[in-house]
Amino acid sequence: MIETIVFDIGETLIRDDRYWASWADWLDVPPHTLSALVGAVVTQGRDNADAVKLLRPGIDVAAEYAAREAAGRGEHLDESDVYADVRPALAALQGLGVRVVIAGNQTVKAGELLRALDLPADFIATSAEWGCAKPSSEFFARVLDASGALAWDTLYVGDHPANDVFPAKAAGLRTAHLRRGPWGYWWADDPEVRAAADWSIDSLTDLVGLVNT
Repeated sequence: MIETIVFDIGETLIRDDRYWASWADWLDVPPHTLSALVGAVVTQGRDNADAVKLLRPGIDVAAEYAAREAAGRGEHLDESDVYADVRPALAALQGLGVRVVIAGNQTVKAGELLRALDLPADFIATSAEWGCAKPSSEFFARVLDASGALAWDTLYVGDHPANDVFPAKAAGLRTAHLRRGPWGYWWADDPEVRAAADWSIDSLTDLVGLVNT
């Protein structure tokens, strides 16, 4: 029985279009250039921050993030950043009595912005707020604390195999790999990902059917 469903954030609930476009604008490069580099590092299994580092070797990403915030060009989220299936799926799951948790690798500010969106969720946290990040076992221990259910009764949903599917499975959770965003599409048919994920889904609304079975 699935009692709690925990959702990754980037490219699971929230589109990353604005995020990468804002970095391209800050670095004064065409958005297509940075997007192409993001795709390149994805196919190599590298961290997405490597795309920025390819543009500016030696860049201090944290320092640049702070500079962007100071200049009023930092993180922003509004309803246009939320995928269309998020609100109906999360609300339907809550209606079925499922505890909905949102937890992913994001900044403290992202956590504040997410809570301001008033999504149908029982609990929202980010890695920066917890002081640990995926794919660490500490992060998934915090996920289970937030879940309030046993690992086998908790489902983690995400698009990234290395950050979501594999470590969540290692922590004893059930997993769903979402075909969405560059990571989700690129790794969707990978045999190892298919074997590790309990379910492969194309939309968050697919989860409603899983809970009902």
